Amino acid sequence: MTNDERGFKRTVRSFVRRAGRITESQQRALDELWPLWGVEVSDAPLDVVELFGREAPLTVEIGFGNGDSLVQLAAEHPDHNYLGIEVHVPGIGHCLIAARQASIDNLRIISHDAVDVLSQQVAAGSVSRLNLYFPDPWPKKRHHKRRILNPDFLAAVHACLAPGGTFHIATDWRNYAEHIDELFSVSPLFRLDERREHDGDQPLDRTVTKFEKRGVKRGHRIWDWRYQKIG
Repeated sequence: MTNDERGFKRTVRSFVRRAGRITESQQRALDELWPLWGVEVSDAPLDVVELFGREAPLTVEIGFGNGDSLVQLAAEHPDHNYLGIEVHVPGIGHCLIAARQASIDNLRIISHDAVDVLSQQVAAGSVSRLNLYFPDPWPKKRHHKRRILNPDFLAAVHACLAPGGTFHIATDWRNYAEHIDELFSVSPLFRLDERREHDGDQPLDRTVTKFEKRGVKRGHRIWDWRYQKIG
């Protein structure tokens, strides 16, 4: 399915590529382990059964950071398949190291813009669950157009999710939480299953992330949502 068929056209990037320093071990992991866990970017939809060598529910996580939480999730649920999408190269290297240490085979990684991957490479109706934890809040008003969560993105997520699939979101920015509440309140694509506001002690059906811990240390509240696909 093309971008036009999904009604989604990309105009503004929701991220800035950070140059971050790559350690020797991370670079070695990228060189040696990418063939085992990495997925190359393509315009063709992924054959998930071929990719993982089995049929199993697929969870997609956008912006997994250093990958520790994603690897933990994959290790704790070996009967599920996981696809992580991230653009920060040092974080990908760290995730590959963690995946090797955990000896997991139910995780694959794509290093590319998540919006392009969803609209071009993730097959329609193939995802059981999509996680978007602590996306860049772009707190300045003039940057709000860069926020990944917007009506077009919701349409792309809806297309990827299987019937009854769920969309899980978390943020530690009040202004972004207000934006998310407003966005979904007028969307006909999703139904709210649960919403939590807490101090980092009640994550909703997920592991605690590095970004969450950082936000809590700064005195931020945490907001969690679980939405279910309609239709």
